[in-house]
Amino acid sequence: MIFRYTLCCTLWLTALPALAQYVWVDDKGIKHLSDRPPPPNVPDKRILKAPGKPSFNPDAVTDLQVEPASPATPRAPTLAERDADFNQRRTEAAEAQQRAAAEAQRKADTAANCEAARQNQMALDQGLRLSSIDKNGERGYMNEEQREDLRKKTQKVLADCK
Repeated sequence: MIFRYTLCCTLWLTALPALAQYVWVDDKGIKHLSDRPPPPNVPDKRILKAPGKPSFNPDAVTDLQVEPASPATPRAPTLAERDADFNQRRTEAAEAQQRAAAEAQRKADTAANCEAARQNQMALDQGLRLSSIDKNGERGYMNEEQREDLRKKTQKVLADCK
């Protein structure tokens, strides 16, 4: 019996430091709970509970005057501000994706145009007989003047492809 009593007392005495809890309010009005003492810059009037100090009084919180945060101190964004930031980032990402898709389409169109110009240039260089279809839908063959005009246009397109 005495052994149990001694054991209980020993356990109780070793558990006493675990009861040492600190409660204080910082400059922003946020309540902190810790087993360590508050930082030295926290005034005594903001320390709500400490070992050796009376227990926490909920009515004392209303008497506590918290100085407003200095302009240099950043404040946490509100839910509405975070939501607005998220929506803005999402909109910017969608616009960036659209610009990237438009740029990829433009590059694909340019590559296809350059390939067609290279094939036209090869046909003109080989001296093949080339035909064209007029606005009435009739097929006609190019004369030397038309071939030379097509050659100049093709060379101009190929100059931009490089």
